[in-house]
Amino acid sequence: MAWSFDDTTRRNIASLCAAFARAPSGGAEPELKRAAVAIALTEAEAGGGTTFLLTRRAATLRSHAAQWALPGGRCDDGETQAQAALRELHEELGVGLGEGDVLGLLDDYPTRSGYLITPVVVWVGTSADIVPNPAEVASVHRVALDDIEREGVFSFTTIPESTRRVVRFRHAGHHIHAPTAALIYQFAEVLAGRDTRVAELEQPVFAWK
Repeated sequence: MAWSFDDTTRRNIASLCAAFARAPSGGAEPELKRAAVAIALTEAEAGGGTTFLLTRRAATLRSHAAQWALPGGRCDDGETQAQAALRELHEELGVGLGEGDVLGLLDDYPTRSGYLITPVVVWVGTSADIVPNPAEVASVHRVALDDIEREGVFSFTTIPESTRRVVRFRHAGHHIHAPTAALIYQFAEVLAGRDTRVAELEQPVFAWK
């Protein structure tokens, strides 16, 4: 379907998130550190369509440098996942939102690098200025929701180091891998009205550290 950027789309996505039955994360490894990312929905630069913000991490970062990522990071003590995602969105891209802009949460995703990531779907108004923090973000990209519904945009492969499938998301000539690809894949499935689980989808070896 076409995702125009308007109140109808906001309500529809909020309803889909509300209908999504999150998987319990009680079985997650206790040593995993809590983290959250924002699936930040905003208007396409050309206007009309709904997109989400995807970043390329700064090459100078100590971990996961130059990798594709959703805005986010580790939860501070006492923060909810939604609060952490909103704080990180502001720190990385200068976008200030409130908890009233949160549309819903997707499943927690355990990473090989020791985190349990909660994706938080948020609505960014057309008036929001996006100002990347160069210490953390090399570039910002708007990915159309229509694009993640296209056939073949997600693919699955295997690696010798694991029996689990590796998920990949193709964007702008690049293969984006899990964790980011897994979170985007589940969001695409939520948009289609499906409760698809992604915790068992594997990450490439370079993302294990």
